[in-house]
Amino acid sequence: MDKTYQPHAIESNWYQTWEKNNYFAPQGSGEPYTIMIPPPNVTGSLHMGHGFNNAIMDALIRFRRMQGRNTLWQPGTDHAGIATQMVVERQLAAQGIGRHDLGREKFLEKVWEWKNQSGGTITRQIRRLGSSVDWSRERFTMDDGLSEAVKEAFVRLHEDGLIYRGKRLVNWDTKFHTAISDLEVENHDEKGSLWNLRYPLADGKKTAEGNDYLIVATTRPETMLGDSAVAVHPEDERYKALIGSYVELPLVGRRIPIIADDYCDPEFGTGCVKITPAHDFNDYEVGKRHNLPLINIFDKNAAVLTTAQVFNLDGSVNEQIEASTPAQFAGLDRFEARKQIVAAFEAAGLLEKIEDHALKVPKGDRSGTVIEPWLTDQWYVSTKPLAEKAIAVVESGEIQFVPKQYENMYFSWMRDIQDWCISRQLWWGHRIPAWYDEAGNVYVGRDEAEVRAKHNLEGVALRQDEDVLDTWFSSGLWTFSTLGWPQQTDFLKTFHPTDVLVTGFDIIFFWVARMIMLSTHLTGQIPFKTVYVHGLVRDGQGQKMSKSKGNVLDPLDIVDGITLDELLEKRTSGMMQPKLAEKIAKQTKAEFPEGIASYGTDALRFTFCSLATTGRDVKFDMGRVEGYRNFCNKLWNAANFVIENTDGQDTGVNGEEVELSSVDRWIISQLQRTEAEVTRQLDAFRFDLATQALYEFVWDQYCAWYLELVKPVLWDENAPIERQRGTRRTLVRVLEVILRLAHPFMPFITEEIWQRIKGQAGVQGETLMLQPWPVANESRIDAAAEGDIEWVKQLMLGVRQIRGEMKISMAKRIDIIVANASAEDQRRLADFEPLLNKLAKLQSVRVLAAGEEAPMSATTLVGEMEVLVPMAGLIDKDAELARLDKEIARLDGEVKRVGGKLANEGFVAKAPAEVLEKERAKLAEAEQALSKMVEQRGKIAAL
Repeated sequence: MDKTYQPHAIESNWYQTWEKNNYFAPQGSGEPYTIMIPPPNVTGSLHMGHGFNNAIMDALIRFRRMQGRNTLWQPGTDHAGIATQMVVERQLAAQGIGRHDLGREKFLEKVWEWKNQSGGTITRQIRRLGSSVDWSRERFTMDDGLSEAVKEAFVRLHEDGLIYRGKRLVNWDTKFHTAISDLEVENHDEKGSLWNLRYPLADGKKTAEGNDYLIVATTRPETMLGDSAVAVHPEDERYKALIGSYVELPLVGRRIPIIADDYCDPEFGTGCVKITPAHDFNDYEVGKRHNLPLINIFDKNAAVLTTAQVFNLDGSVNEQIEASTPAQFAGLDRFEARKQIVAAFEAAGLLEKIEDHALKVPKGDRSGTVIEPWLTDQWYVSTKPLAEKAIAVVESGEIQFVPKQYENMYFSWMRDIQDWCISRQLWWGHRIPAWYDEAGNVYVGRDEAEVRAKHNLEGVALRQDEDVLDTWFSSGLWTFSTLGWPQQTDFLKTFHPTDVLVTGFDIIFFWVARMIMLSTHLTGQIPFKTVYVHGLVRDGQGQKMSKSKGNVLDPLDIVDGITLDELLEKRTSGMMQPKLAEKIAKQTKAEFPEGIASYGTDALRFTFCSLATTGRDVKFDMGRVEGYRNFCNKLWNAANFVIENTDGQDTGVNGEEVELSSVDRWIISQLQRTEAEVTRQLDAFRFDLATQALYEFVWDQYCAWYLELVKPVLWDENAPIERQRGTRRTLVRVLEVILRLAHPFMPFITEEIWQRIKGQAGVQGETLMLQPWPVANESRIDAAAEGDIEWVKQLMLGVRQIRGEMKISMAKRIDIIVANASAEDQRRLADFEPLLNKLAKLQSVRVLAAGEEAPMSATTLVGEMEVLVPMAGLIDKDAELARLDKEIARLDGEVKRVGGKLANEGFVAKAPAEVLEKERAKLAEAEQALSKMVEQRGKIAAL
């Protein structure tokens, strides 16, 4: 094995070997265990969230696979309707071609062509992270089987009265001309205006102040053309007398009522709110409560219509209200209409004032355009009946959330659930299986032939609905559609319900809840038994990673490394604001002056798992990755030591007689405790505690102590062969178990080392990933050996501390005297004296006789036993005193200098809090160091 650990030399090779040999496929004989990968967008590339999520899932899968479970980790990708269509449309636009130039069929051919050529980027990256998914079963939400499942689900839900078509308010993306989900809307903090407009009172009415108008404040004055009412709070004394009367809607001349509703805040503005049910979600709810008409003034391009359309709340046309848009505004873009409407108010003397106002502007996450609430015909799922079952399976404990507090978030959403808009005005996606005749009647079926046969429509002209389904609809079927549903396949019977869903809290409603609703209704089964919810990955300062902040990290850059110039190009390219690009470049240079080093996949995965606490957001610190890269180095070096001392040697794996020393029995005992702890924490989804237990055993026990404690036996030519054999066997077998325990977190380095040492350990098999998971054996826990070696460690640490404090070379042999030694202490001294002499570099060990006065010594305690190191002859007393005096003088000066600053009232009054905190910490550190130096000088002076 190479002397130096080089992750890139082993990682790609091992992954290809695993995949080629089909090791990821289900093959265990035990109980089935299934995880479905949250399908990443086919347009996507790996980000830190993917890396974190995949590291957790792979740790679980490898753990259960080694336990003998029949494991399936199902991979696949989502067709990502709007994102994919946008990518292909952008490519066509570069050639001067629009999708309508091609037509639907030709455009979809282009999309499939792009998907087949470029759509596999993220799956290649997932492989790079070592994810052991069963690629032979990879699915795509638009493949034939899943497309059939989507049609089947739509038809069944429609037949059950749970899918309907209706006219309601949606988030409308004015660039892509489609409804989008709340998850695809980002709210941006922006500086805007609040326009205060006068609405004249009708029928000679006046306010309590004597005004013949009401003042309403709005951030969107253009929508006033669609106002249906003005609302006030029912307890607002200023307007109580006006409730039930009317205002004349300016510019339009329509009378609209003054209504009372608790939605109004009397403290905001004038307390009067214009109600536009067709163009605001809150107003829509007010409109439902008061049966107000919905007046739609925008077309799908967000331009004001020539004639406004008026609907009742059920979506039917309202013929009672005249709602024509004034001619001067017809056909204008919404923002141009805003300017002209404000100007018209001002010209009519109806503009009270304009105020600066901070507001949140909803924008499409991909289009970047301002989202318009728009009234349109869409397909909906009636969710309340589905939600009742979905709530019940969590309340009963059939599905459990980890951490449990996320159940409250789930219940809160589900108990206030609204019907789900599932149609999208795109071409890429699952086309809605509904057909219309010339009269506008709609028919739903699995295909046109079924519709014609079912409704006796032979010879009737039919056209299929142009819309496609929301991608969350197909991904909501993911746990069972990927296993062959609606066919009752063997895979579906074996692996459904799945065991664990690993996800972030941000999509509990958008995906988790919908999977539960659709699975319980369509299959009669829960989709998964446990929902493990992890936090979001943030930067080291706790900020959300975003391009605008310039703090995004690509997990593969950490794995493979990236130069500073490449990182700067990644973070600043395409930025429209030069000042922002300059700021991000400055931050990047400060944080990564030499770019990012190559740490390898195992170090990154171990870091992710070590940060996976119970649902809290993750502060990602590059220092931890470096620390776990050092851990990989430590394991590699330990393996080299083991190989050097066991390769070609008798390790007793063929049944030869062995003798286990106390040191061997101690490490075996500690191993049992570690096996039990790692298993317990993985069962509890505490990846942080599992990796901590493993790290502490490997670094603090096996490497730091065991490898040192066994050297005297290994290198002693006169040691009994049975004892050497026992030590070699323990050395390699404990390492082999360590590799099995670490494999779920660090698959590559563990496989590489395991292949090299399996023969010496007497283990057979083609791959570590199919070896049995270590199971603790309580009968091998040896309390006596643990007590003995803990005593040895304390004595050695005490002697090392004295050497360090007294500047005694670690190579110089010293004498020690022990006092107050119990019979057990004396027994241990006798048993371990040869070991202590070699490793602690002792010349002699003597027990202080009763009544004997100890010489001047440095002292440490091991339990109640005193360990004395006589100082005579070990140090140059005068030289050491001179050195200490110099250091004491320096520290005394530092204490006075910093103390003087903090005693200065002017400095304390002006200095920032963080500066004062640093100075106080500096003073405390100097005082503590000074105290130690003075104490040390006293000890030396007394010699």
